[in-house]
Amino acid sequence: MTRITEELVRKRAEHNECEIFSLEELSLHQQDLEKIEHLDRWCRDLKILYLQNNLIGKIENVGKLKKLEYLNLALNNIERIENLQACESLTKLDLTVNFVGELTSVESLRKNIFLEDLYLTGNPCTQFEGYQEFVFATLPQLKRLDGHEIEKSERIKAVQVLYFDQYRKLIVQQQEKYRVEREKQKKEANEQGKANELVINEEYFTIFWLLECNQLGKFSSENINVLLIIFIFSKENLSKEELEQKKDEEFWKEKVDFTPESRTSIQNKLKENKEKTHDSKFKQPKKEKRERRLFNEEGKPMNINEGKVDFSLTETEDDGAFVLDVACYKYMDTSLIAEADVQPWYVQVTMKGQLLQLSLLEEVKPDSSTAKRSQITGHLIVTMPKLDPPPVPAHRPNSESNVTPKKTKKESPKVSSNLPQKLEVDQSKSFASTLASIASDSPSKENIVKNKFIKPKEKIESKNSEHFVDDPNVPPLI
Repeated sequence: MTRITEELVRKRAEHNECEIFSLEELSLHQQDLEKIEHLDRWCRDLKILYLQNNLIGKIENVGKLKKLEYLNLALNNIERIENLQACESLTKLDLTVNFVGELTSVESLRKNIFLEDLYLTGNPCTQFEGYQEFVFATLPQLKRLDGHEIEKSERIKAVQVLYFDQYRKLIVQQQEKYRVEREKQKKEANEQGKANELVINEEYFTIFWLLECNQLGKFSSENINVLLIIFIFSKENLSKEELEQKKDEEFWKEKVDFTPESRTSIQNKLKENKEKTHDSKFKQPKKEKRERRLFNEEGKPMNINEGKVDFSLTETEDDGAFVLDVACYKYMDTSLIAEADVQPWYVQVTMKGQLLQLSLLEEVKPDSSTAKRSQITGHLIVTMPKLDPPPVPAHRPNSESNVTPKKTKKESPKVSSNLPQKLEVDQSKSFASTLASIASDSPSKENIVKNKFIKPKEKIESKNSEHFVDDPNVPPLI
């Protein structure tokens, strides 16, 4: 029997931050519950309560839920409507597919003045003659029955019909007839339960003593057939598992009436099979994990990445150390990184039980290695100095060293001016630069004057004419 516990209610109250005292909506469907309990003390503010598809046989312990507006008890084992008078705010009641056979129990809902919707589809009382008229006349506050909108004319007609005593007696007679049939079903279910208790043994299904002691007269003909079938199975020398399988097959093939007892037995059978399947999974031997190999046959470390994490293994600019960058999750707690172990020829990092091992091409110094978490990316940075780093040059080239220095012009040897000069073209230079150098290397006019190649002409002023008059008002010629 499954009970309503505080742990179950808190688990179903995740939308309310697991607080149950202020809970307004609660869903406890498909929990195999057999009784309503504790909710009237733990959840006084409930407005909506879902209890469908359980094994609840009685409406109880809901009288203190003054704010309850919607109660869903569909697919349960309820046989009578009761204990809802104190639910002052109740507006909708769903009792679809139950076993309500006492139609007069609807009268208990008269005090629920705000009740507007009532669902009784799938109950035995819906097969009674005059079912709708009785409900219409009994509950004048009702607006919808089984999803059907109640018209004013239907209500007036129902009230008029129910004034006849014969018609009301007919409803009571049908109700009494169902009660007698229900008592018979209970008796047969009780006999079936006793038969099952006698048949089941710890190891085998046996009824030899029943046949010898003539005890079969206590059971009905249907139960005797079941016992005989089990007896035949036991004579076949089947194993316990095979007998249980045969019994399950006969259980599902057996034709039974739809009653609260049959529905409960089916639910219990499903639960039993579920538990067997669950236990068998745990009883199965666990597959042995492959042995973790860290080194090959030669004793060299192997590269292993069990967690398939991203990483990068690089060297510093001066080639003096290895840098391992492991892409840990940014918000993963550092305590989950169990170990960061640096050895001379390999490095290991363990995260959440998953191993990352990398072999190194050069020997490193484990004592001088460091491991830090990046505060920006969350990555794990492991720095491992090399044992024999390359020598560092005395003058390291700067960034300007990439620029080639300007070539100084080599002074060409002086060539005597009397000798002819040959024109030579440098293939590494462009044609335009060659022409420019030719123009710059040619002797200038001043050099020619200095070397007295050409004598400069002397300026000779011309004489004025005879009729020249030096007038000061005339501007000079430019």
